[in-house]
Amino acid sequence: MSNIRAQEAVMPAHEKINYVEYPARDMVATKRFFQDAFGWVFEDYGADYAAFSGQGLDGGFFRSDLVADTRQGSALIVFYSADLERTLAKVVAAGGRIVKPVFAFPGGRRFHFTEPSGNEFAVWSEAAA
Repeated sequence: MSNIRAQEAVMPAHEKINYVEYPARDMVATKRFFQDAFGWVFEDYGADYAAFSGQGLDGGFFRSDLVADTRQGSALIVFYSADLERTLAKVVAAGGRIVKPVFAFPGGRRFHFTEPSGNEFAVWSEAAA
């Protein structure tokens, strides 16, 4: 790999989405949920901020009573799963609450959930064979 290519791999892309931040009412429960459900690792920056990386998009959680909810106009972060039912089971086992059960849409199926701080996320997969 040329030096330029190696540099491009680690450098943020100019004017592209680079990072996402979410509020967390309960930082400990939110971190535990993402660790248990998706295997995330966090780096704490004091008691009020925790960052994650290597998950398709880097980001973090900041302590706040706010909630990211699509009913209030929030953007929706959507995960991909090769096995939707298995991911659904992991989300529930880790303490997630299903707010939209699995449903079909053009191109696949998905469900929505909230994590312990109340933020809404979704998971999608291709249509069942």
